[in-house]
Amino acid sequence: MKPVNIGILGLGTVGGGTAAVLQDNAAEISRRLGRDIAITAVCAREEARAKAICPTAAFERDPFALVRRDDVDVVVELFGGTDTAKDAVIEAISHGKHIVTANKKLLAEYGNEIFPLAEEKNVMVQFEASVAGGIPIIKALREGLAANRIRSIAGIINGTSNFILSEMREKGSAFADVLKEAQALGYAEADPTFDIEGHDAGHKITIMSALAFGTPMNFASCYLEGISKLDSRDIKYAEELGYRIKLLGITRKTGKGIELRVHPTLIPERRLLANVNGVMNAVRVNADMVGETLYYGAGAGALPTASAVVADIIDIARLIGAETENRVPHLAVQPDEVQAQTILPMDEVVSSYYLRVQAEDKPGTLGKIAGLLADNQVSIEALIQKGVIDKTTAEIVILTHSTVEKNIKAAIAAIEALDCVEVPITMIRMESLHD
Repeated sequence: MKPVNIGILGLGTVGGGTAAVLQDNAAEISRRLGRDIAITAVCAREEARAKAICPTAAFERDPFALVRRDDVDVVVELFGGTDTAKDAVIEAISHGKHIVTANKKLLAEYGNEIFPLAEEKNVMVQFEASVAGGIPIIKALREGLAANRIRSIAGIINGTSNFILSEMREKGSAFADVLKEAQALGYAEADPTFDIEGHDAGHKITIMSALAFGTPMNFASCYLEGISKLDSRDIKYAEELGYRIKLLGITRKTGKGIELRVHPTLIPERRLLANVNGVMNAVRVNADMVGETLYYGAGAGALPTASAVVADIIDIARLIGAETENRVPHLAVQPDEVQAQTILPMDEVVSSYYLRVQAEDKPGTLGKIAGLLADNQVSIEALIQKGVIDKTTAEIVILTHSTVEKNIKAAIAAIEALDCVEVPITMIRMESLHD
């Protein structure tokens, strides 16, 4: 059989890794696929580096020239971002090229434009590497769990944030100090906003939510809250109470709609997800037939991510002659079954909560706080005074039972209005992961 020819847009960390995997493991890939995969063209900033990485491939400085080449069957988009990448992908699809991408931002924000065009042109868009690097979670959701109704997904899907939280817990260090360490080690960018404020995790949970529940991409409705305001005291207190704090991406199907959110979360330390540390990723899926499954591994890095990219190229090579109806649908369900569903606003999400309150250490204070919680239909699971801060101010930690978020917000506003309470009150959501 004739080779499947690919063109690579971008030869950075992942692009270089992809070229290395294709070249170093060429014999094994051919043995599995029954045909060769050839890199016929590459597009990068530096021609000399491109030639060093892919010596036999044609060099194109213009990405649009690459996607129009007759000797390219599959375009591997590894530019990242949404400007040139989006236009190049749409141009490639318009010219009948199949797409492999690791670009979660592109799909979460423009997938609703890209996938219908791909279906119209009878081409495939594969994106395993867009979520959790080398962990095959996209294939699990689209194929391995196809017999199931997905109930919920909860994932540690940003390695930078997980490294920072792990170090804060283990060393008791402040957020700012650990962030500097992460930057020095290359785990965090010079501008870490995309990672630490939840945007990266938001793109990834948006993609998984669409696959799990057969909806269009809903990134604009995804709630984002990062870790930059976390205090090391809360991480310490959470551990004393038997919890770990993780930045989770969560999506859940409820009777009122779909939850789609990213935020710091207390998880019981006995849960496997709570024990995923450093830069590692993990995704927990709960489904009606199989129950709970957990997917763990490297969420980033040249070779783990390239492994996922090359697996997608192999999948396309196997099905390159098939019609659309004989392929795995892009969003796991048939295109005409993709349906918009209500995305719950955070005020309607049901959770339990961790509160840290600083208040005057005098009789009646705890009673007032407990009374305002009860007035707003918030039930207390545990209330612990952690000590007196400055002879007159006590620090109180409260764990609540499950309640609607608008209730806890109303209770916090009422408590903060008390003269005896310092503001702001720290609030962190809790998940038992029992569903």
